[in-house]
Amino acid sequence: MKFSKYKIADEIKENLDRLGFIKTTDIQYKAIPSIMKGEDVLAVAQTGTGKTAAFAIPIINKIHNYKTSKRSYGVKALILVPTRELAIQTATVFNKLAKNTRTQVIALYGGVDQDHQINTLVSGIDVVISTPGRMFDLIHQKYLDIRNIEILVLDEADHMLDLGFIEDIISIKKIINNKHQTLFFSATINAKIKKLAYSQIKSDAIRIQISPKDPVAKNVTHFVAFIEMDDKRFFLKRFIENNPESKIIVFVRTKVRAERVLKALKRFNIESMTLHGDKEQDERNNVMRKIKSGEIKILIATDISARGIDIPDIDYVINYDIPTEKENYVHRVGRTGRGVRKGTAISYCSQEERSMLNNIEGFLNNKIDTIEIAKKEYSEVVKSLKNAETIKILSNVMDEEKFQSSDDWKKLITREEEKNKTKRSKKKKKKKKK
Repeated sequence: MKFSKYKIADEIKENLDRLGFIKTTDIQYKAIPSIMKGEDVLAVAQTGTGKTAAFAIPIINKIHNYKTSKRSYGVKALILVPTRELAIQTATVFNKLAKNTRTQVIALYGGVDQDHQINTLVSGIDVVISTPGRMFDLIHQKYLDIRNIEILVLDEADHMLDLGFIEDIISIKKIINNKHQTLFFSATINAKIKKLAYSQIKSDAIRIQISPKDPVAKNVTHFVAFIEMDDKRFFLKRFIENNPESKIIVFVRTKVRAERVLKALKRFNIESMTLHGDKEQDERNNVMRKIKSGEIKILIATDISARGIDIPDIDYVINYDIPTEKENYVHRVGRTGRGVRKGTAISYCSQEERSMLNNIEGFLNNKIDTIEIAKKEYSEVVKSLKNAETIKILSNVMDEEKFQSSDDWKKLITREEEKNKTKRSKKKKKKKKK
């Protein structure tokens, strides 16, 4: 259905038209009318299908129509999200859709000074998009009043509830107006989380589930390649060099792994940046700015970013590490193929990660297509790039002028390999003695 057919403010229609949003996605088509009627909604739809706009449009429209000026009469809508990145991204969508309307929006999150957020709240705000920690801080300091909230939204509801946030939701719902509307939105949801969600919405709430058989969006083609842990960096390097103009997100399991991959790519003269929990908010913002502008094309991220990055032109997602949580697979691969664009995701699976892959395939109710790598090709990639990496390491610690010929480099590599063999041999002898 075309947005022009909906009974929403002309200002919102103009914003949608300017953003190139002509027709609704499935989740928008099914959710917007129910939300506009004031019904509780539990919606599950694939990532990248326009869930944020599905609840943003009716919320902005309701507040805009209610007000006669931009003056705010207190917070009317509260959207809770699990991460800072998602708070920023959701607020960006709201502000684009609310341009020239009477709806005022703010994102609240930690990692930054709260003074600016407090000043904006005091001046008057209609919609608050917040992470739980910063929200509770500002409630306790009496800068945020949620008593007159009319709409409560839980975005990425599965993650919020899985984090044990249910008690906080219950306490929030006790504070706010009894006649409030509750909206739960997520890309994935299991039976346990669904039960918790149902306990917090009205019995006649609308349940919407889009494409339940395959949680991965149809715009995403995804594969798995079986690559051993110690060899992954070589295949990543080759993939990046084979796709020099592409924007790529590389997902790893931990922040330590992220920095290791960064260093490995640096040895191959490949520029990249990391995004993880140890980054200050200013650093995170800088990383996002550079990847969005194209100044940096390779982003190495942990799962903290799987639910918060919305970069429309990501060409590839590489699961350098298989995620331990099966739901995170869907959120990771959903960083590509967003909106109407096509995208590709490739997972590098080592022998020790096979069980995690099996769990993911069980969750998807389907086998992931395999990229077959011939033994000869695999061996050639590892051998050639291992030699190149060794040369790079040696060039950092030795006088390059003394080793100009390829024969000299070969000798150095051989010498390094012999050293490693000797070390391994000594370790084995020590183990035998024990």
